[in-house]
Amino acid sequence: MVRSAQQGVRREEGVRRTMRAAVLRGREDLRIEDVPIPEAGPGELVLRVGAALTCGTDLKVYRRGYHAKMLTLDRLFGHELAGTVVERGQGVTDFSIGDRVVPLNSAPCDQCFFCRNQQQNLCDNLLFNNGAYAEFIRIPARIVEKNTLHLPDSLSFEDAALTEPLACVIRGLEESGVSFAAAGGDSAERTAIVLGAGPIGLLFIHAASLAGLQVIAVVKRKDQIAMARHFGARDVVRISDVPDPIAAARALTPEGRGADIVLEAVATTETWQWAVRMARKGGLINLFGGPPSGATVTLDTNLIHYSDLTLKASFHHTPATARRAFDLIVSGRFRAHDFHTGMAMIEDLPKVFRAMMTRPAEGVNAEIKTIIFPGGLPDGAAETAAGRAGDAVAKGNAGAMSEGGGDEPAL
Repeated sequence: MVRSAQQGVRREEGVRRTMRAAVLRGREDLRIEDVPIPEAGPGELVLRVGAALTCGTDLKVYRRGYHAKMLTLDRLFGHELAGTVVERGQGVTDFSIGDRVVPLNSAPCDQCFFCRNQQQNLCDNLLFNNGAYAEFIRIPARIVEKNTLHLPDSLSFEDAALTEPLACVIRGLEESGVSFAAAGGDSAERTAIVLGAGPIGLLFIHAASLAGLQVIAVVKRKDQIAMARHFGARDVVRISDVPDPIAAARALTPEGRGADIVLEAVATTETWQWAVRMARKGGLINLFGGPPSGATVTLDTNLIHYSDLTLKASFHHTPATARRAFDLIVSGRFRAHDFHTGMAMIEDLPKVFRAMMTRPAEGVNAEIKTIIFPGGLPDGAAETAAGRAGDAVAKGNAGAMSEGGGDEPAL
């Protein structure tokens, strides 16, 4: 079937009409199947996926079998991607066939109460889109209109795909009083403790350090020490190396008074409780990580009240924070490429997620995000990924040694 020049040529006569895609069939039941290649309706785009990234949220969905807002069973899977326009629907004028773009995974309605009150992330009609782990993906009209961005020629698909998680982190920092208006801004004398050094924790560490905050990272695994330092942590506390992680982290803040901002990026009830006790009087705690539904925590009300603490949470992103995240990546200041530590083909995706589930507590390899190439690995891809991971660890260790701490926390 041949499409018109307006829509672009999506498939020639006789060429297959299905694609390989990841489908979530149940808890820890991810299958690579043949599904129909999507078609663009009015206002929509179809992209050939250039690169998709693994994500902690996707891992959570894989483990639980659902996401309350984003995804239910028997659905295409994945939401961090960038690709090339291969078909455009009627009425699309801002994008052409062959354009390289990054679509965000959602778009607000801009009409409900929350949108009108500058809380688009809480939109009553927030439209989500999934299906990044596939050869092609359909982008709904609302996301095309509000939350799809053109890539400069200098930006790779895999670096651009980091826009979505970074947009969530940028919003979390801005909601915590951190400005990205200028390098350093008014944050140079402020201290932040980041709990966690998984992908989101490392994004927080790097973004906060670029904003001028003095970052203290609290990590679990040995390999995370070097990675946290590489991405800008001034100090690192490894919880198994100290008798009291709360006291150890506070001791690294000015006069031991606690951090101005504490960012929780682990999503356990224990770390939520730790976060509150790591803040200084008058400090702010952003409970970014979301524990399972129904989880409860016990907090010291006396501490919260008499220390005048601010507790808040941050969920998702907005079109504005998506653009700020994208601009930060395009600027080159944000080391997007250092977050990519593995590469795989779509057929390997179930194995990739099983490995993410069983990662040893004492990891020895840098593991942050795996790039999924639905069209097959580019030439030399494996060597490139290994080199990136090795360089990041080497740089992290070098930074640690220059601070006199080797590759262990200086405690």
